[in-house]
Amino acid sequence: MSTARIVTTLLAAALAALAALIDVVRADWVRGNMRRYGVPDRALPWLGGVKALGAAGLLAGFAIPAVGAAAALGLVLYFLGATATVLLARAYRDIGYPLPYLAAAVAALVTAVP
Repeated sequence: MSTARIVTTLLAAALAALAALIDVVRADWVRGNMRRYGVPDRALPWLGGVKALGAAGLLAGFAIPAVGAAAALGLVLYFLGATATVLLARAYRDIGYPLPYLAAAVAALVTAVP
């Protein structure tokens, strides 16, 4: 297992877990942003759960590589959707929020696939 895979996987897992925690605690700034994007408050725990599962899957990928690759792909798709949501809401100043998470998930996916 390469150092790049370990580092990118741990970084992506940490970022996904942080994003999940922010959703679960329902920070006011997140709720405000989500409302502007047209995402209802009731969706936050579910969105946080998806990110938490992605983080867990990335870590499980150290033992079962296919699970890690699937989790990385899932997070890439999730954060592509988040980016699209921001763009569709025309909240261009907020585009910087999902992009680092997307970049970390892409890096984890690239290093997970042999």
